[in-house]
Amino acid sequence: MSSWRTWHRPLVVFSLLMALWAVGSAIGIAADDRVLTGAPIWAKPFKFSVSFVAYCLSLAWMISLLGEERPRLRRTAWWAGTVVAVASALEMVLITLQVLRRVRSHFNSATPFDAQVFSLMGNTVMVLWLGTLVVAVLLWRATIADRATTWSIRISTVLALTGAALAFLMVLPTPEQQRREAAGLELAESGAHSVGVPDGGPGMFLTGWSSSGGDLRIPHFFGMHALQLLPLLVLLLAALAPRHARLRDERVRVRLVLVAGAVYAALLALLTWQALRGRPLVHPDGATLGAAAAVLAGGVLGVLAALSGGRRGAAPVEEGHGHAGGEVVAGDLGAHRQ
Repeated sequence: MSSWRTWHRPLVVFSLLMALWAVGSAIGIAADDRVLTGAPIWAKPFKFSVSFVAYCLSLAWMISLLGEERPRLRRTAWWAGTVVAVASALEMVLITLQVLRRVRSHFNSATPFDAQVFSLMGNTVMVLWLGTLVVAVLLWRATIADRATTWSIRISTVLALTGAALAFLMVLPTPEQQRREAAGLELAESGAHSVGVPDGGPGMFLTGWSSSGGDLRIPHFFGMHALQLLPLLVLLLAALAPRHARLRDERVRVRLVLVAGAVYAALLALLTWQALRGRPLVHPDGATLGAAAAVLAGGVLGVLAALSGGRRGAAPVEEGHGHAGGEVVAGDLGAHRQ
């Protein structure tokens, strides 16, 4: 991997700030017994800050892989990453502001000020998404020496953008809100993350995701954090390569990454479908279980096909060196070119 000193500095600084924010929010959860919408009042800043640490550090690393050979692309990515950091910081300030005011930050239209705050948060999310899109496009144009790493980054950015875009489903009025609006009644809330049940009902431990209905936060979270999980898979494969001959073949690692990406996309679609049907994650129905079994079977067959397609008994390659055959082991993962 590239040296952390080359990582996108504003995103790294913001991630460190969010780590401190998470500690402060955790103290708030322990010291403040107030509850907002069925959860500890400081739970939302805590969850968002932890999520931002993982998300922004991943982007900071990926931007560093663009290299120095094409400074225009790197400069554009730097500015896009800085936009992501600023938009994310504004989002956290607004969330915390509403906690200090003891009111909801999301979907809150109880007063003109609350409605303006929620509207501004929606705009920051859009800016964050567009900044990530610019980085993703630039990364798709880059070629990293290890093709498994290249494909893990390409696929994970698409999945992260898809997961982030699912947040826009939450701002749509619920059927009950539509009925109230049609009747000319004032709305204190606009949108919801729960489907089929009101927000603030029974929730899962730690995450607070609904345990009685669908919850769009689940696919939203799962999609966005593909940004970490798929590159981590590449690191795992590289670590296992010295002890497993087939994994020394770069083509096998690429196939495994492609299979993992397909399975991840299928699970993201399944989680979204489950949430939109109002089914809780912890109580799947027969249709959900059947679809999950099909995804699992497809994943197993894909892994077997990827492994059987490798060259049996491939000769080990000295760490840090590759050749035209495409074999690279762990030491070469940090190299990159364009």
